[in-house]
Amino acid sequence: MAKELKNIRALDLAGLTALLGELDEPAYRTRQLFDWLWARGAEDFGAMTDLPGALRERLVGEYTATLPMVADEARGADGTVKLLLELSDGARVETVLMPGGDYDAACVSTMTGCDLGCAFCATGTLGKTRDLAAHEIAAQVLLLRKSSDRLRNVVFMGMGEPLLNYDATLGAVGLLVGPLGLGARRITVSTAGVVSGIKRLAGEPLRVKLAVSLNAPDDKRRSELMPLNRKWPLGKLLKACREYYDRTGRRVTFEYVLLGGFNDSVGDARALVRLLAKIPHKLNLIAYNPVEGLPFRPPTPDAVDAFLAEARRGAYAAGIRHSRGADIAAACGQLMLKDGGLGSRG
Repeated sequence: MAKELKNIRALDLAGLTALLGELDEPAYRTRQLFDWLWARGAEDFGAMTDLPGALRERLVGEYTATLPMVADEARGADGTVKLLLELSDGARVETVLMPGGDYDAACVSTMTGCDLGCAFCATGTLGKTRDLAAHEIAAQVLLLRKSSDRLRNVVFMGMGEPLLNYDATLGAVGLLVGPLGLGARRITVSTAGVVSGIKRLAGEPLRVKLAVSLNAPDDKRRSELMPLNRKWPLGKLLKACREYYDRTGRRVTFEYVLLGGFNDSVGDARALVRLLAKIPHKLNLIAYNPVEGLPFRPPTPDAVDAFLAEARRGAYAAGIRHSRGADIAAACGQLMLKDGGLGSRG
């Protein structure tokens, strides 16, 4: 029976230091190996030519450096790329490259599926299979980088709730900052409102950006949309967001999905402005992307314009975040592990 190899990417910098120390290698070998794995994305120890041959042979006997397998790929008309990845245990996850003006962004997942059950989100219909490990999260960026040399931003807005997989999420941030030329200011962690995680994030030395999915200006409707609100209602959530700003000096981004006839009136805009008045922030409005089987509809263009105009009268900053990749089910709220024919929809 063949020996089962461990994936060396599961070791962070400290883990690699310990491993190479046990192998009596000089300290500088750690940085060489780390850069091969994360800056260059090498999957073959034989390609790591500045490592001694004897070390490479020992690593080959104990470890693999493979990335997740790309099971399918879709390309949208706007340049969006969606990858369906298969992990070592057969679990599957989607990740998306979103084209931008100056730079592109990777939208990465932190779980296979999601168990928060947000009423407007396709991923929530799947339930959760498991959390991803830090290296499985960071590997998504390496794979998406093969489709773009302009990838400079990373958003943790894919499948799953990042702050309920906190250690792996921050571990992935640690793997991404530096080797890929990314600074913490180019990384955004999005949450449905995990107050305990927001408080932890405020104390981290790496000052990543925080985005909070809000979607209603009152607890009644927000709880209908997002069951997590029953545990952490708006009062507790916004207090944590204010504390985050006070400790980090970074504005919070609030994401607000406009659902036609549900939360998109001018009155809702006024209520939202009042709700956020004491928190320096940026407000991103997102027109709902239809999901088959869910009861919501997109807002009309007139409703979007009126909501935005009212929000701009009182918000610190407000704008429309235009979704990309709707034609390949890669837009906000649409990730749901569709298999078979995924590549043909691009």
